[in-house]
Amino acid sequence: MKLFKSLTLGTMLAGAMALSGTAQAETFITIGTGGQTGVYYQVGGAICRLVNRGSAEHDIKCTHTTGGSVSNINGIRAGDLDMGVAQSDWQYHAYNGTAPDTFPDGKFEELRAVFSVHPEPFTVVARTDSGIKTFDDLKGKRVNMGDPGSGARATFEVVMDKMGWSASDFSLAAELKSAEQSAALCDNKIDAIVFTVGHPAGTIKEATTSCESRLINVDNDVIRKLVDDNPFYSMATIPAGMYAGTDEDTTTFGVGATFVSSTKTSPDVIYEVTKAVFENFGRFKQMHPAFENLKEEDMIKNNLSAPLHEGAVRYYKERGWM
Repeated sequence: MKLFKSLTLGTMLAGAMALSGTAQAETFITIGTGGQTGVYYQVGGAICRLVNRGSAEHDIKCTHTTGGSVSNINGIRAGDLDMGVAQSDWQYHAYNGTAPDTFPDGKFEELRAVFSVHPEPFTVVARTDSGIKTFDDLKGKRVNMGDPGSGARATFEVVMDKMGWSASDFSLAAELKSAEQSAALCDNKIDAIVFTVGHPAGTIKEATTSCESRLINVDNDVIRKLVDDNPFYSMATIPAGMYAGTDEDTTTFGVGATFVSSTKTSPDVIYEVTKAVFENFGRFKQMHPAFENLKEEDMIKNNLSAPLHEGAVRYYKERGWM
């Protein structure tokens, strides 16, 4: 009986030590995304779900939080986030230090690209009774500029500068979060939404189905020159019929959504996160309509202006993609 008790106690102690070791080995990571009605939130959620499905093998647990491109990059730089989703233009500016007003700390040379995701057209939605028929018509109207700290807001500020506009040129310059803007539009509190986002987007669908509104072309000489002068921009088309009230293609410009990290994040962690996405690529593509046309070969090279993280490179080489 004493031998049985001794063995049992020893087994329990060994089990407790094993459990303690497992707990200590767990790595918790946080991904910065965007507003809950935008596609960034879906990107982060999809990646975390795939990572957490395999946590028994690699002991990585993933959570995600809201923010926006600029906020996410700053969070990674400060060490508050491990990874994040960011527009390709703000990835470029952060790494190269070419937007001092947005990134006053200068070049973020430790920033690393992991892969790109979906295209993000610069999107303008206006109430049909607002009198807005062209992008130039926004001047003098009630416009939601977007949430400070978001890439969409920062991109609109770039466009405003090129157009020679300031916030005072609008009768109301709102700073609503993406989750708030469609209700404000349909409650007639604003005339237009300006939002850089992947499509189809929940907030745009909500706006166009809840009230009479339509997408507006963003195509003039200023925009064309902006695209010609910057490699991280390209002209884009939002297909006709994607949203109620817009029966023709909408011409605009856009960026790409990218997934980024920094050299502070372990190569082993980045390797496992990258592997979780691409080993379950079919499942990932089904997690949001904006992911349907993604191709692996494009995701490892398009819209990436910071060096690839060594953990991602290791996985891509294993797959024979590099």
